[in-house]
Amino acid sequence: MDWEPRDYKMETTTLWSFPERGKWATHNGEYRGNWSPYIPRNIIERYSCKDDIVLDQFMGSGTTLIETKLLERKGIGVDINPIAIKIAKRNLSFDKNREYEPRIFNGDARNLYFIPDNKIDLICTHPPYSNIIRYSQGIKGDLSNCDIDKFVDEMSIVAKESFRVLKENKYCAILIGDTRKSKHIVPLGFKVMEKYLEAGFVLKEIIIKEQHNCKTTDYWYEKSVKHNFLLIAHEYLFVFRKPNF
Repeated sequence: MDWEPRDYKMETTTLWSFPERGKWATHNGEYRGNWSPYIPRNIIERYSCKDDIVLDQFMGSGTTLIETKLLERKGIGVDINPIAIKIAKRNLSFDKNREYEPRIFNGDARNLYFIPDNKIDLICTHPPYSNIIRYSQGIKGDLSNCDIDKFVDEMSIVAKESFRVLKENKYCAILIGDTRKSKHIVPLGFKVMEKYLEAGFVLKEIIIKEQHNCKTTDYWYEKSVKHNFLLIAHEYLFVFRKPNF
């Protein structure tokens, strides 16, 4: 088993593209909607140091935490869905760097009561994109079941809680994409960005991440041409900083 990507180089521009998703360690694409491990690896290496505390409050299948363990950071993972927690624990059950085993909580990203103020060195997370993918049915507080307006309102609470737990002059990275409604684009990414700015963060970077795993089938190609809309092939990786006070 490879424990790190081959021919890896840290990204140095605001356009990121990973045609090969990444399959080192226990990374895989089985959990729908999880992000390429190249993203958290880049964020963690650039914005944190060994033994720093890294939080992913939308843990999913544990991609970020696999990287914290491999890169010798102290990972904290939170997810509201018990099924995701079970999958993440399985993906993290490798022997390498056992002393950096992450702490995992079945909890709500809007209420990180178990994390003190100004405790976290880096936030690196990938929330659902409203209800584009519904990860559960009947779990109260699962933001993947919220329509767009409700989702944006709830992400405002997530942003404030992120601001509370992050140390001053540290970074919060969040990957989020847009959606489309009635053939018109809905700028979900920028709506969420505004909530983080309102919470007190300042914007460090806007990175455009190219999507490669969207299947442009003949069906969707024909739909795009016939109904005059473009297929969304990018996401935004916003990097925020909590300023000094």
